[in-house]
Amino acid sequence: QVQLMESGGDSVQTGGSLRLSCEASGPTYCMGWFRQATGKEGEGFASIKTRGGWTVYADSVKDRFTISQDIEKNTMTLQMETRQPEDTAMYYCAAGNKWNSRRGCDGDTWGQGTQVTVSS
Repeated sequence: QVQLMESGGDSVQTGGSLRLSCEASGPTYCMGWFRQATGKEGEGFASIKTRGGWTVYADSVKDRFTISQDIEKNTMTLQMETRQPEDTAMYYCAAGNKWNSRRGCDGDTWGQGTQVTVSS
């Protein structure tokens, strides 16, 4: 089972961009991002399939966030554009071995999380 480590979380203001990274200790079948805001239901919002680079996004982040990967380095990146206060959450990286064309990666391994706080 791979180990995952997120980085890049920060306290930022509305707008602009922020980049999160997730480093895996080995190869993965698929990876994704999940976020948990205080008092709210968690949300899996972006996934990428290692072979082929297929991506899935939730409507809440579509056209604002971009997920990408570096297969050789076993890393995944989330480019966050036009940050909003509603993006404030703990962001978790996940890896899994099942892919759904609508939901994306079914993660079964998780990182420790990195906090993103967006203030207006």
